[in-house]
Amino acid sequence: MKPTALKLLTAAVLAASTLAGGMAQAAGVLTIGCREESTTFDPIKSAQNRDSWVFANVYDVLVRVDNSGTKLLPGLAESWKVSDDGLTYTFKVREAKFSDGSPLTASDAAFSLLRIRDNPGSLWSDSYKIIDKAEAPDDRTLVVTLKNKSVPFLAQLATANVSILSKKAMDAIGEEAYAQEPVTSGAFKVKEWLRGDRVILEKNPYFWEADKVSLDGVEWISIPDDNTRMLKVQAGELDSAIFVPFSRVDALQKDKSLIIHIDPSTREDHLLINHEKGLLGKVEVREAIDLAIDKKALVETVTFGHGEAAYSYIPKGALYHNANNPQRPFDPAKARELLKKAGAEGLKVNYVVNAGNEADEQIAVLVQKQLADVGITANLQKVDPTQSWQMLVDGDYDLSVMYWTNDVLDPDQKTTFVLGHDTNQNYMTRYHNDKVKDLVAAARVETDPVKRGQMYQDLQKLAKQDVHWIDLYYSPYINISRSNIQNFLQNPLGRFTLEETVKLDAGVTTAQK
Repeated sequence: MKPTALKLLTAAVLAASTLAGGMAQAAGVLTIGCREESTTFDPIKSAQNRDSWVFANVYDVLVRVDNSGTKLLPGLAESWKVSDDGLTYTFKVREAKFSDGSPLTASDAAFSLLRIRDNPGSLWSDSYKIIDKAEAPDDRTLVVTLKNKSVPFLAQLATANVSILSKKAMDAIGEEAYAQEPVTSGAFKVKEWLRGDRVILEKNPYFWEADKVSLDGVEWISIPDDNTRMLKVQAGELDSAIFVPFSRVDALQKDKSLIIHIDPSTREDHLLINHEKGLLGKVEVREAIDLAIDKKALVETVTFGHGEAAYSYIPKGALYHNANNPQRPFDPAKARELLKKAGAEGLKVNYVVNAGNEADEQIAVLVQKQLADVGITANLQKVDPTQSWQMLVDGDYDLSVMYWTNDVLDPDQKTTFVLGHDTNQNYMTRYHNDKVKDLVAAARVETDPVKRGQMYQDLQKLAKQDVHWIDLYYSPYINISRSNIQNFLQNPLGRFTLEETVKLDAGVTTAQK
C-alpha cells in the first residue's frame, strides 16, 4: 500500500501550494512544522523522536504519564494490581475501540507486549525481555508475569513504542501494510501519509475519550530548515512549529501574535562517535576528542543562555542523575598527547551534519575548528535530516550530533538503549562493554532503591570513562505557536498532548478567550 507516483506528485503540489501560498487550513486542524519526516507507523521499529511523538497522537498505551512528566496515570488500563512477590501484574482493560470501530481487548494488549519483546525487527526488545508471559483470560483482563521483579516495568508501559495495536488488523493486512496505514487506538487516526511532506491525521471518533478532543485533525509537516519554519508561523501559514532556534527566541517573544513555549525537558544533545570506524575504536582517541571540545564556549555560542553543559547521559533533574559525574576539562595539550600515544596524529573523520538545523550547524563549525587545533581534520558532510538518521543506523558516519529525550520516568530505558542494547547497537555508536551491559541488566531488576541508585551512579561514571559518546548540553523544549492556539504543551518526556489542544478562530487569542 505504498504511495503511488500520482499520490507523490499530488503531495508535492499540495505542499508547494499550501506552504508557499499560505493556503488556509480547515478550522480545527492544527498544523505543526517540524524538521524530520515520519519513517513508519510501527512503534516497535523506530527510535526517532518525530515518530514517537506522532505515535502518541494516534495510539494509546496501558499506562500514561501526566503533563508534569512525573506521575503515572491510567490509560487503556483503568486499574492494575501487583502481586505480593512483584512478579504478576493484573490489568483491568477499559472498554475501548480501535479506529476501525472494532473492540480493543486484553488480547490486543497481550499481543502488543509480546510483539515488542519477540519481533525480530523490534528495537526495544531488551527492555521487555523481563516479561515471561502476557495472557488475556477474558476481554477485560490482562495478566503479565515477569521473570524477575522489575522496578521500571510500569514506567516502560507508558512509552509510545509499546502502544496497543490491533492484532486482528495486523493479522489481516500484515506488518508492512499496518506500518503505513495503521488501525489506531489513540485520539487521532491516519488519514493520509504524504511521504517527504506531511502526515495528515483526523480525529478518531472511536477513541474512548473522543468527547474531550477539540481538534478535528493534525498535520505534521516536514520543513527541515529552522528559519523557514519560523517564518511560516510568523506569516500564519503554520499554526505551530517545534525546535525554535536558540538565536530567534528573544526576537520572537516580542511578537504578540506568537507564543514561545519554553517547557522543562529531559533533552540532552551529544556527539555520537562510531566506535567501529578505525582509530575511533580506541578509548584514547575518543578521550582526546572529548578533551579537545570546549563545551562552555559551545553552549554560550550555540544556546544563547538557554542551555547548560552536559556531563552525563542521564539528564539533570532525572531519576538517579549523578550531579558529581566526572567531567573532562577543555585541554587541547593533553588531547594532542593522547592522539600521539594512540598513533592517531593527522586523524581524519567524517562528521555528518543535519542541514538546516541551526544549532547543529553551529556546533559542527565550532567542533571542526577545535578538532583542527589538536590535529584532527573533520570533513563536514551536510545532509537532509530525513537522510541522516538512516546514515547513523547504517553506521555511515564517524561523528554526528544527535539528541535524546527520555520517554519514560525510569532511567532504564535510555540506559538500556545507549549502553546495554545489542539490537540498536547502543544508539548507533557500536559501543560495547560486557561489564557495563551486565550492570545495565542488574540495575533493571534491583528493587533496593539505594543499591539501584548506586548502580546508575556507577553506570554514568563507566560511560564517561569509556567515552561512549560526548555529552554536550542540556536544554528545555522551545516551541512556537500562534496566539490563537491553546494548550500546546510538550511534557518533559517529549509527548505533545494534542488531545488537549484547542484552536480558536483566527484573530481570537488565548488572552481574549
